[in-house]
Amino acid sequence: MSALQQEQVRSLTDFERQSDAYKKAIRKIVRSHAVNELYGAQVFDEPAIALAPTPYAKWLTCRVAMEEYGHHVRFRELGEQLGIPSEEMTPKKKRPLSIFEFPLKTWAEFCVIKLLADLAEILQVEDLATCSFHPLRNLARMTMPEERFHAQFGKDFTAELCKTREGRAAVQDAIDRYFPMLPAFFGKKDSANNEEFRRFGIKQRRNEEMLADYLKRARELVEKQMGLKLPKLDSDAKVRFDTNA
Repeated sequence: MSALQQEQVRSLTDFERQSDAYKKAIRKIVRSHAVNELYGAQVFDEPAIALAPTPYAKWLTCRVAMEEYGHHVRFRELGEQLGIPSEEMTPKKKRPLSIFEFPLKTWAEFCVIKLLADLAEILQVEDLATCSFHPLRNLARMTMPEERFHAQFGKDFTAELCKTREGRAAVQDAIDRYFPMLPAFFGKKDSANNEEFRRFGIKQRRNEEMLADYLKRARELVEKQMGLKLPKLDSDAKVRFDTNA
């Protein structure tokens, strides 16, 4: 059955009537999002509150952290409805994405993470916004405005930092170190998982198509809009891809 032929799964009752392969694919995506939303909030968003330089920045960072934890709660609740044990949707049971292995130490680094990693997440959520499983589709559409706010947060505070020579240098340094980690977020080329997701109408695009789109958007944002530079990616670099992509 092609993605165009895949029936629209409008409810949890409809979900139970689907093939085991379809149900496994949906659970895999929901579990991955639940784990990574939680871990990202723990290692980036919550610690960044202490790094924020002003009460206003702390206030908005608190909002970001609250929303990221909220994303985990939503995906976990959907996962529980799909029969995934709660303990399976934590970093203790599933290894998080490699993009969270960046050792956050400075406010500039956090702003760059929001600028670039949340742009990558927007692409992923866009792809789920027309998912054949409507509860997941609806969750993606609910999440999108918050992801856009997080990316705009990164852009606004990065631009603020770039008003000084020291801040601009710190931002560029963070981009140079963090950006090379991000292509792994989109998964391997010719991924068997991605092929199955597209066959079931869960995802719409190949991993390599999404990565190409991301690189185009990131270049437009960083280089054309902000006047900064993206480092050249090393095609031979050893990266750990998202195994659920």
